[in-house]
Parts: sequence; C-alpha cells; structure tokens
Amino acid sequence: MIRAAVFTISDKGSRGERKDESGPAVAALLESAGISILVRAIIPDELSLIEEKLIECADHHHLDIVVTIGGTGVSPRDVTPDATRRVIERELPGMAEAMRMESFKKTPHAVISRALCGIRGKTLIINLPGSPRGAVENLQIILSAIPHAVEKIKGDPSDCASS
Repeated sequence: MIRAAVFTISDKGSRGERKDESGPAVAALLESAGISILVRAIIPDELSLIEEKLIECADHHHLDIVVTIGGTGVSPRDVTPDATRRVIERELPGMAEAMRMESFKKTPHAVISRALCGIRGKTLIINLPGSPRGAVENLQIILSAIPHAVEKIKGDPSDCASS
C-alpha cells in the first residue's frame, strides 16, 4: 500500500480563518485510489516550515508520497514550490507540465502555476493548487501514474513498457 501525507499550505487555514476543503477532497481522492493517508495537516505559508515537513515525511517517516495543496501561484506568500525545490533531489517536470497543460484547457490562469513535482530519497513530492476543484482536477490528471512512479522510485527494476 502507498503511504502518504497531505499538507494544506494556507496562512488563513492554519489560523482557523478559513475552512480547509481542499485537504479533505484530495485525501478522499487518494484514499479512493487505495492510498493510505498517514499524515494530514494545515500549515502556514512559511518556507522553512514547509521544508521541515517535507523532509520529516521523506527522511524520518519514509512515506511514499507527500502532497501539498496551495501556495503554488505568484503571490508574495506563495512559497510551496520554492520549499519543494530546496528539498528535492530530482525533479519530475512531466507531472507538473501535464497538470498545467490539462488545467489550461479549463482556465488561462493555469499558466501562472509554479507547482512542481520531484523526488527526495524514495518519496514523491507533488504540489497541487489551493482551490478544492483545482487540487482535485490536477491530482486526477496524474493519479494513474503515481503507483508506477512510486514503484520506480523504490527501485523496481522491471521494464516500463506498457502492454
């Protein structure tokens, strides 16, 4: 079973000023795909705290995936991709490109997403946008690739050819 963490990155959410609808929606989608959510939290848009949580989940809890929701735009407090970039060892640009490409079909604002995906150790880190609809839609775009990515990250030597 794939083990995951889901972090909603939101100043207002972390202060209790906004109800987190994105986190539960993303967690439900992951669980419907057979992914177990072991860690879920709302944290503020603080670069060092986001980095700390990503490192903790990858290096100490050895989770398979960490999904962040929010902080992927161009506002001054949107620092999730910056934190992610600082902790990953390898980037997976295809996942983020696919999310932007499909999202652009629904909104021209998709082009200002700075979301990225990458690997730290044996953990896949995925940045999603903050809106409930955007987060779920973006995750749906890459969801079917996650199990294969996790297997490969863990060292599965089998060929990647599809049948």
